[in-house]
Amino acid sequence: MLENIHVVLSHTSHPGNIGAAARAMKTMTLSRLSLVNPQHFPHADATARASGADDVLAGARVFENIDSAIADCRLVIGASARIRSIPCPVVTPSECAQLAWQASQSGQVAILFGCEQSGLSNAEIDRCQQLVHIPGNPDYSSLNLAAAVQIICYEIYVASLGAALPGTHEQHAAVTAGEMELFYEHLEQTLVELEFLNPENPRQLMRRLRRLFNRAGPDENEVNILRGMLSAAQAAVKQQS
Repeated sequence: MLENIHVVLSHTSHPGNIGAAARAMKTMTLSRLSLVNPQHFPHADATARASGADDVLAGARVFENIDSAIADCRLVIGASARIRSIPCPVVTPSECAQLAWQASQSGQVAILFGCEQSGLSNAEIDRCQQLVHIPGNPDYSSLNLAAAVQIICYEIYVASLGAALPGTHEQHAAVTAGEMELFYEHLEQTLVELEFLNPENPRQLMRRLRRLFNRAGPDENEVNILRGMLSAAQAAVKQQS
């Protein structure tokens, strides 16, 4: 099931980091690499730093935006070194690995890494059900991108070596990131029609709602129920107008 786990690098600025990440992945038997708007790829520095992981680089897929890169993933975990103003569930690398391994039994999983300078953007975090934080020296939190990829890939590989316990993986049909984006669009549209959300002054309402549903992790049937409720609310508004 390791083939169901994708490492996604967003807006990578140095091609050498892409190659080093590919090398880190291959040493831990992961091979699915996705790149979102890399500044330089393909590049000789990426090939040189890959040190033989040329097959991982050759199979890397390049996307224009994060939504297309994770559209078919049922679990998205983002790597973040910063504490955010709006809380999001944070797990350790080993917990991240267990979640990723279990979810990979029934669908695609993405481990998302932000650019080297600033990490994940708020918009990228909005797409994550969990964040993973690699603990270290609080006075010098300067972990290289490829080193972070190596740590997470190592933990995932270790998790894959353990025998899966019966019933530990989710039994319900998980929702893909693409389906969740359609739900969020429907939710926002309905809240505007209900005049609960002011599009001119949205504050952080949708971001907080994203975090709420990301924590809840609704399945496919539950999302269909929620969208049915939204459609009913929209119909009621039209009848009153």
